[in-house]
Amino acid sequence: MKKSFLIVTIGILFTGFTHGQSVQEEVDYFQSIFGMGKKAVVAEFINPEGTGMESFWELYDQYEVTRKQMGQSRLELLYAYAKDYGQQNDDELDLMIKDIMKQKKGLDKLIDQYYKKIRKASGSKAAAQFYQIENYILSAIRLFILDEIPFIGEWE
Repeated sequence: MKKSFLIVTIGILFTGFTHGQSVQEEVDYFQSIFGMGKKAVVAEFINPEGTGMESFWELYDQYEVTRKQMGQSRLELLYAYAKDYGQQNDDELDLMIKDIMKQKKGLDKLIDQYYKKIRKASGSKAAAQFYQIENYILSAIRLFILDEIPFIGEWE
């Protein structure tokens, strides 16, 4: 069941990409799965003080553009995993895991970079709140994905 769900979900998303689906639509789809408007959640959680509000949202919007672009690569990797499940050889599995680690490190690095930018522009409290909520949301998404995909070798 998990494999079918993953293949259908990722297949729909990947087909959309090949037919011009925007990154925003990808994010909207995942946000609908979690029942949230991410920016609205962030707005309720983060409270930049004083003049830091405008600076925060400018930086946050920049962050989101890059994060969403990175999301497309992650979805393509998930699609490839689902499509080729159980057929990968050792070299292909090794390459896939290395790609996953690289993408995870890249996203963590992006959050770290924007933490520093937000701290300078909007203060430490807003930066810490940004760091906390982004990691919370990413953890929830990662858990959702991990719960839906089979372990390597599970169905062999």
